[in-house]
Amino acid sequence: MRTFIFGLTLFCCCIMLFNCREEQQKKEVVDTSKTTGKTDEAKSIDVLTEKPDTLAVPDGMVWVPGAVFMKGAVTQDKMAMGHEGPAHQVAVDGFFIDATEVTNAQFKKFVDATDYITVAERKIDWEEMKKQLPEGTPKPHDSIMQPGSLTFKKTKSTVQNLYDFSQWWQWTIGANWKNPKGPGSNLKGKEDHPVVHVSYEDAQAYCDWAGRRLPTEAEWELAARGTTRNTVFFWGDDATKLPQMVNSWEGEFPVKNTLVDGFEGTAPVKSYQQNSVGLYDMAGNVWEWTNDWYNSGYYKDMAGEGEVALNPTGPGTAFNERDPYAKEKVIKGGSFLCSDSYCASYRVSARMATSLDSAQEHLGFRTVATAEMIRDEQSK
Repeated sequence: MRTFIFGLTLFCCCIMLFNCREEQQKKEVVDTSKTTGKTDEAKSIDVLTEKPDTLAVPDGMVWVPGAVFMKGAVTQDKMAMGHEGPAHQVAVDGFFIDATEVTNAQFKKFVDATDYITVAERKIDWEEMKKQLPEGTPKPHDSIMQPGSLTFKKTKSTVQNLYDFSQWWQWTIGANWKNPKGPGSNLKGKEDHPVVHVSYEDAQAYCDWAGRRLPTEAEWELAARGTTRNTVFFWGDDATKLPQMVNSWEGEFPVKNTLVDGFEGTAPVKSYQQNSVGLYDMAGNVWEWTNDWYNSGYYKDMAGEGEVALNPTGPGTAFNERDPYAKEKVIKGGSFLCSDSYCASYRVSARMATSLDSAQEHLGFRTVATAEMIRDEQSK
């Protein structure tokens, strides 16, 4: 019975498979033939590239120049998964984004100011949970239905089936953003680590308080690529640079981490080299929420339309062919648990689907703001 409950908990909480005024704003009219090579299909698109002169960059944020680019897996990426393609052309206006993932210290300021209680700290609502489960699924025992979150545990021996993530994830009662490993753990010395065990709702609440929002998947990918285009990683295609650039898993997953990169769990933000536009941890450390629904057929639909999507916000509805009951959002960037043998999701195009209420030891977020949002903020 406990095996069933554990599997049910993971099923519910960790499904992880796969505007501008006329002002001095500098826009670039982009000829799409330069990026596609198809002159017969070329057309011009206005994209906000440079930061408006009247706006100051908010503390802790970076301006990402707008661009037209190919979103999705590049041809030379041999580890790309099916839902990372086909690559399709998108146009994204420039925007501001946090230079780092939101830290424990930053999240604490939010909680202290609002008395917010995260999803992982709340009593579990079975009536809400069962909406994401097949009809007739029995309710787990009350002893299991307690506030908590998913924590990682290394295995003692080699894992033959890496699709069975229940072998290294466990439901830990009492695990939350303040107690990342459960009762007895705390944030002492980890104030500058990314906050984790944060659900989509929690991230949205922080954004509302901070006057920000979550990035779209297209914004996130443009930010990660920076000025680098059509490469596997944000720095290029050289995988040997991974330990110097990313907090990921080295060694046999999930048995032994050789700690070549210096960390086994989360690392303080800014521990690794920034990308070409000054952003840290756009690969590894913790997964990051985006605002897009996850839909298995979205990339295929976008590529099939044959148009350049301007500021796409993702599919209108969520659908995962492997889990039709789930309502999931796209997360990006990979985490300290990514390895070549498992998911290798430190690649720019990598993406995963995660349920709205999922809070995990390797899942956090960063925020974005448009020029219009900052204009309104700085005019107050």
